[in-house]
Amino acid sequence: MPYINARLTNTVSKEEELKLKASLGEAVGILGKSEAYLMVEVSDNCRLYFGGKNDTDIAYFEVKLLGRATREKYEALTKKICEIVSEQFSIPGDKVYVKFEEVENWGYNSFLF
Repeated sequence: MPYINARLTNTVSKEEELKLKASLGEAVGILGKSEAYLMVEVSDNCRLYFGGKNDTDIAYFEVKLLGRATREKYEALTKKICEIVSEQFSIPGDKVYVKFEEVENWGYNSFLF
């Protein structure tokens, strides 16, 4: 059960949102996870500051996943997320933060995974 929260400072159209969701659904395979259980949240027009400034578009992603992954897989997913954001929203990688959180217990449909 991975969860990805994408926060962007720019406006995201419904088409862009769906494309981002699909791209993240494919990218989560890097962690050995499936889009079938992926939950994505997209928040646009966020007031984010990078280095004390908000004069350029910025993106922040939180990736939570049940279990663990290697540092190499996290790094590969970070690279992929930066590529997606650069391609789809013209936000350079040096304006993208990705936070990973490993979750030990995750409930779904009245039970724990």
